[in-house]
Amino acid sequence: MNINQKGVVLCYTGNGKGKSTASFGLAIRSIGHGKKVCIIQFIKSPDNLIGEREVFKKLGVEMYQMGKGFTNIRDIDEHKKGIEEAWSLAKEKINSGEYDLIVLDEINNVFAITRFKVEDVISVEECINVFENRPDRTNVVITGRNAPQKLMDAVDLVTVCEERKHYYNEGRKAEKGIEY
Repeated sequence: MNINQKGVVLCYTGNGKGKSTASFGLAIRSIGHGKKVCIIQFIKSPDNLIGEREVFKKLGVEMYQMGKGFTNIRDIDEHKKGIEEAWSLAKEKINSGEYDLIVLDEINNVFAITRFKVEDVISVEECINVFENRPDRTNVVITGRNAPQKLMDAVDLVTVCEERKHYYNEGRKAEKGIEY
């Protein structure tokens, strides 16, 4: 491998389960190789206990839950502020050159919000610019449903998780250790 090779930007999107799980698997793989990892969650709230947060804490990984939950149950201004703070932190971490892998969990979901003008807080073009100008050693993973086509066109890898069958459709609820 060429040691001067620039890192990659990976996108996990689609309606199927497994986008965040895949990104966390990559994080664990990176940690196993002694790499420095940072995870920023754009939708998940720190008010909710999620299993990955606990394991990454034990591994000494920086993980930030910047979200406010689903936009239909909270104040719009809270969401704008949460997204703004998450994106500001993401840019800071990406531009720092300190990390080998940065996971921007559920950032794609942000672009699908319709309750307020997302472009006032974060734009696809700004994301692409930040990704293109990141330090060479930094790999970035973006997850979430509804990744904008322009963003998918700009990254190095796109994997679409497709739902074929889901137990939610049978009335089952989210299960600890599986969904969170």
